[in-house]
Amino acid sequence: MNLNELTNDWVNDFANPMIIAGPCSAESESQMLGTAKRLKESGAQISAFRAGIWKPRTKPNGFEGVGVIGLNWLKKVKEEYGFKTATEVANAHHVFAALEADVDILWIGARSTVNPFTVQEIAQALRGTNKPILVKNPVNPDLALWIGALERLLGQGIENVGAIHRGFSTYQKTKYRNIPNWQIALDFKNQFPNIPLFIDPSHICGNRTGLAGVAQEAFNVGYQGAIIESHEDPDNAWSDASQQITPEVLAEMISNLQIRNSDISGYEDEMGKHRTLISDMDFQLIELLSQRMKISEKIGTLKKENNIAIFQPERWKVITEYANQKASETGMSQDFIEKVFKAIHEESIEVQNGIMVNK
Repeated sequence: MNLNELTNDWVNDFANPMIIAGPCSAESESQMLGTAKRLKESGAQISAFRAGIWKPRTKPNGFEGVGVIGLNWLKKVKEEYGFKTATEVANAHHVFAALEADVDILWIGARSTVNPFTVQEIAQALRGTNKPILVKNPVNPDLALWIGALERLLGQGIENVGAIHRGFSTYQKTKYRNIPNWQIALDFKNQFPNIPLFIDPSHICGNRTGLAGVAQEAFNVGYQGAIIESHEDPDNAWSDASQQITPEVLAEMISNLQIRNSDISGYEDEMGKHRTLISDMDFQLIELLSQRMKISEKIGTLKKENNIAIFQPERWKVITEYANQKASETGMSQDFIEKVFKAIHEESIEVQNGIMVNK
């Protein structure tokens, strides 16, 4: 069996969209029960209550979770409020403890997904379970690692799986804590349409203000659920305070989300006309890019003959300034235009490097 053969019927047992919500970290029994109580009373339509029991932190000596005692608090949330429960596992010990506590849904975090040895250890510890296991994308933009983690689970007979898109680390300063890199997630969705895909706007945004927008973007392209951090007192949370929201805000956010219909029957003709035009324009773009690269080859030859460095910072500055100006004039996103021109510039450098080395 391969990943494309999985049915993942488990997701049909939950509401659409499937929302997993709760505090970033379990801090105390009262905090857990208090948050769960307000989630229940707020009317937030959530499918499972989440809380981090073990918290992998970037630096030592920070709060790294309460440990096994927090699993008892998750049990009480289930008993008193009827929520299914979910938590992250990062090694075999975590898996055995979470399974013993009958946590309903487990996920593998981004820092674990990046390490095949860790994922293999977790997969082997999970062998035989029919609980849903979700896998967050690795911290670095590596689609193969993400897929590989799911394949390791399947290799241990785990067939109820899902994927969580939580964004990717970058050295660049952006409005996101972890940039979405939507194309990587959409490539995953294209390859494995049968695997439920969840959005984690909390970790993508790193703040409260952008959560609804990122979640809506995900549902616009057919995601099936979201995992969102909610705390009874977000400002005083022990971890990731700035990205957590109150249960009441979460309830309002969920009620405002628009779930899109994937059925285009009745719109095929009109959609087909637009897609034909786009395909024609795409062809023209490819032709123009091909011509541009041929000019880059001539420039590369000239630079080689005259021993001139390939990268010219002043020229790149002129290009980016012009691109930003045209973006403003046409009403397009400057971020988008900059990404396009960076990709073109990188390929142009690659072409010229090839000439320097091979000719």
